[in-house]
Amino acid sequence: MSEIKVPAMGESITEGTVSRWMVKEGETVNQGDVLLELETDKVNIEISAEESGVLEKIIRQEGETVEIGETIGTLSAGSGGGSGAPASEPAATEEKKAAAPAPEAPTPSAPVAAAPESSDSAKTASPSARKLARERGIELDQVQSKDPIGRVYQDDVKSHSNQAPAPAAPPATKAPAAPSAPAAGSSTYTKPVERQRMSRRRATIAKRLVEAQQTAAMLTTFNEVDMTAIMDVRKRRKDKFKEKHEINLGFMSFFTKAVVGALKKFPTINAEIDGEDVVLKKYYDIGIAVSAKEGLVVPVVRDADRLGFAEIEKSIADLASKARSNTLALSDLQGGTFTITNGGTFGSLLSTPILNTPQVGILGMHKIQLRPVAIDAERMENRPMMYIALSYDHRIIDGSEAVRFLVTVKELLEDPESLLIEG
Repeated sequence: MSEIKVPAMGESITEGTVSRWMVKEGETVNQGDVLLELETDKVNIEISAEESGVLEKIIRQEGETVEIGETIGTLSAGSGGGSGAPASEPAATEEKKAAAPAPEAPTPSAPVAAAPESSDSAKTASPSARKLARERGIELDQVQSKDPIGRVYQDDVKSHSNQAPAPAAPPATKAPAAPSAPAAGSSTYTKPVERQRMSRRRATIAKRLVEAQQTAAMLTTFNEVDMTAIMDVRKRRKDKFKEKHEINLGFMSFFTKAVVGALKKFPTINAEIDGEDVVLKKYYDIGIAVSAKEGLVVPVVRDADRLGFAEIEKSIADLASKARSNTLALSDLQGGTFTITNGGTFGSLLSTPILNTPQVGILGMHKIQLRPVAIDAERMENRPMMYIALSYDHRIIDGSEAVRFLVTVKELLEDPESLLIEG
């Protein structure tokens, strides 16, 4: 019999969530068959069978949090020997559940013993905390967590257990209050709601966005770009470009080139803070924010300064396709130096993008909209204009530097030929 363990998944990932089992207990699998899918903060990973056999036992169920190296199931050699163990296991589990509440009070023991199974999936907790909660008949939803993101640990369960007698008082206070509501004529109808648990990726995104706002001195500066020249180049060149390179000539290659040119002129915006040091990066790995099913991801275009327009467009198209099909690798997401996000694809006219830490700068693109522009003192024309926004970390980037960076991006975009030189 061999154990199915959670593999190492990268230095920044220490745990994951069992997304779904592809195989049921007692089913035969061949070496290389996918056993389950594991959801991590960044990507989903498939765990395959290292040998042929029968899935004897599933130890960690769907929705449970597991740590690197933890045993989540067992695989036995043969073609059916695994069916006996699962049958005896529930009986032992039921005996354990029935025995655990006995030292408590006789009245609440029956309902409390059944509750932990549902609470396990309702709140994120460490494996040791889940085990202790089951043994003591405690619902994880009732445990107060000291963790900033609400994860429950073993010490939280112990503290709750020590304070357990106190909550017995509330029923007496709630009972008198109930009759007063109908007397005032208020409705007892409960409005329908649907509660959905955040995916691990969405919870991580939420945590990091809050961290970015709490740790960085974030400011945003704005400008606008006249897109006439770029749109003219695309109109004249798009057919030949696609015929030659088999990819459309989009806006992102122009913006990527302009950002690289501006970063070369203002290297501090291509840096990060490490303690009291500023790490200036001499390479240009540009993150491109992509909206996927489970939230925003930022795959990275490597060495963008060495790529031509076609190579940038192909790289972005490939990464976006992987993001939407949930097939991005960890290497696709790590190590960006600056990020570009395009809210204009959804119709956003203006926004303030949040930093993708530890990066210190992010450029926001927006919707192209016809607006009247003064050509000179006497003439006005309707021009395709786009607002652009640079959010930056004021701890190492001065306001004047940020403004000049954004002006440089604007000037490069309004003179596309210069991108071949500066970008």
